[in-house]
Amino acid sequence: MNVLTEPENTILEGAQRNGIRSYKLNRRQKILIITGFCTALLIGVMIAAQLMSNEGIATNFTQQNLAPSWSHPFGTDWLGRDMFTRTIKGLAISIQIGLLASSVSVVIALVLGMAAATMGEKVDDAISWLVDLFMGVPHLVALILIAVVLGGGAKGVIIGVALTHWPSLTRVIRAEVMQVRTSQYVLVSRHMGKGRWWIASKHILPHLLPQFFVGLILIFPHAILHEASITFLGFGLSPHLPAIGVILSESMGYLAAGMWWLAFFPGLSLLVIVRAFDVIGDNLRLLMDPHSAHE
Repeated sequence: MNVLTEPENTILEGAQRNGIRSYKLNRRQKILIITGFCTALLIGVMIAAQLMSNEGIATNFTQQNLAPSWSHPFGTDWLGRDMFTRTIKGLAISIQIGLLASSVSVVIALVLGMAAATMGEKVDDAISWLVDLFMGVPHLVALILIAVVLGGGAKGVIIGVALTHWPSLTRVIRAEVMQVRTSQYVLVSRHMGKGRWWIASKHILPHLLPQFFVGLILIFPHAILHEASITFLGFGLSPHLPAIGVILSESMGYLAAGMWWLAFFPGLSLLVIVRAFDVIGDNLRLLMDPHSAHE
């Protein structure tokens, strides 16, 4: 029987500690795992919505008002429609509309932010006044007004969300451009005779791409929630679509009858999707932050 001496025990314990420490995930690895999980969840919802047939959202009076079960995880509504199928398809619609609207909003913020920082004091004052004007009006009020003027529907929702979510990001991009334009490499390019558009496309725009993608992800949760809100109020998507706002609006008349699942599962699913995008946006911002890159 071999007996380890005290120095050998010390070496063995140190090796074990180092081994355990080597398997411990650092902050960046944890962020990547969480981001990958949330991304997989969102992609899974989109794929599931495409693979599901429309039979689940068809009227079936033989299965009216069924509580959640193995055959119908989210139950059925007063028309016998499967709520799980309706919820997944509604989430896919909300994701598509929110992604398109937030993309347009981020492009507006990018163009106005760069213009405010590079096209002179008068343009800067005009854009700053426009930003203050839009930020002074509550998003939901402006969104409803724009949607009503455009006749509602997907077009009204997309344009309304896109035109009301760009001001905050515009200020961030303007500040970034103001900082980049005074950097040494930009000043050198200017002394070498490079034009304003060349500097903007070669130096400033590549620097703004991280802010562009992070802003896109962070604006999306607001876009999807506002889309569901105005649809719930009757100013958004058509009632014939299985959108989350439509589902929640229709379920209000049946909650008093004890059909709690009509609002609970769709609402919870919407919050999960919104939270997933929030997590992705926050994690991307941490990954691109130079102060946390070494952790």
